[in-house]
Amino acid sequence: MKINDMKAAVFDNSGTLIERYRVLKDVQTGLLCDNISSLDLVDNGIERALVVLQTDPGKCIINANPNQTIFEFINRNKIDISISYSAAEIKKEEIMDAIKNDVSLVKDIQDTINAVKAKNYNVELCSGSGIIVALNMQKVEFTVSSGGKVFPEVRDVIKELQNRGIDIFIASGDRKGSLQRLAEYTGIPEENVFDTADAWKKMEIVKGLKRNYKVMMVGNSVNDIFALKEADIGVLTEQQKENNPKKVYDAADVIVGNIKEILNIDF
Repeated sequence: MKINDMKAAVFDNSGTLIERYRVLKDVQTGLLCDNISSLDLVDNGIERALVVLQTDPGKCIINANPNQTIFEFINRNKIDISISYSAAEIKKEEIMDAIKNDVSLVKDIQDTINAVKAKNYNVELCSGSGIIVALNMQKVEFTVSSGGKVFPEVRDVIKELQNRGIDIFIASGDRKGSLQRLAEYTGIPEENVFDTADAWKKMEIVKGLKRNYKVMMVGNSVNDIFALKEADIGVLTEQQKENNPKKVYDAADVIVGNIKEILNIDF
């Protein structure tokens, strides 16, 4: 098969392959909220970053000492962190420096995990738990946890694409453990999964695949914009039913309401 005949479909995860339920806690007020986008919070703030803790929220974080600071928990347990979304490129060291004197507690994260689990969403199938850090203020502003349920059409869609000879990839800001579970469930090769990919990394993944494939990118939000534009075909899915800004729609070539509709795209 010629390179130009090879095709790849790259999927975001949260909100694209899985229905996501996310809870945020305003650390200052203690308010829990499930109707605000963490990505919008980052975009609307100054020097904010959404940071994912690379550990299992349902086993590790929920059982940790609730009264230790988040910095102490990360540092003592050597928890890896990843910047899932930010307006500018930020290094891990900058995050740790920003929160080293912050007094936010592990309990602030546990509160969001418990709220997600109360809705019967699986915290191991999404980005898990994290924090939104304001670097300019040197503090954690919000804690966040997400859970997911795989959209019912996903496995059949992926199987049909594979039957058509299309290679399937995932490029997501979610943590590695959750994406490994999703890959096993959906039949996507684990080596085709790119975890904790921010907007720039997603674009680079698509760009790299274009050397060998015609690439379709399927995403659902602002952190997919660069990859949607870079792909040969950018597909925005509205199945998560979130309000996206106009720039997300402008980045897409095709808009679908359900993931199964991508099977009708001439690609």
